[in-house]
Amino acid sequence: MADDQVKVEEAAEEVKEVVEEAKEEVKAETPKEEPKAPSKPVSANLEKIMETIEKLSVLELADLVHALEERFGVSASAPVAVVAAGGAAGGEPVEEKTTFNVILASGGANKIAAIKAVRELVPTLGLKEAKDLVEAAPKVVCESVNKATAEEAKTKLTAAGATVELQ
Repeated sequence: MADDQVKVEEAAEEVKEVVEEAKEEVKAETPKEEPKAPSKPVSANLEKIMETIEKLSVLELADLVHALEERFGVSASAPVAVVAAGGAAGGEPVEEKTTFNVILASGGANKIAAIKAVRELVPTLGLKEAKDLVEAAPKVVCESVNKATAEEAKTKLTAAGATVELQ
């Protein structure tokens, strides 16, 4: 995962923790009220789930969020990351990704063309090294290059019949 993405996720987690702490403080200071009835009626199953969630601790809720994220392949921190990226939470603004890795996923049917393209992109490789790289795919062809260079490399390799990924 890119460093910027890791920083955003860490900032999102910090924001989540601060929000949860603030909720706990407000809850402790606010007199206990009866829960408000939802404006839209919910089913009995949803009512049971909400009652169960109300009884969970903050740590259990965090574990529940992570388990749901993993099970359904989603991220609950994305909206928080957008807020943090906007500077509302005092975090650093998220910068657009500037460096990419060009990964040769597959040499394709015409490996000779892929080897030539690899040698053109990385002139320091000899014929044997380029051949070994193509045959050992997936491999990084260009590491930490700018977006224009990465797109150019992808275009050349794809034209040679190779499968390429940018990370």
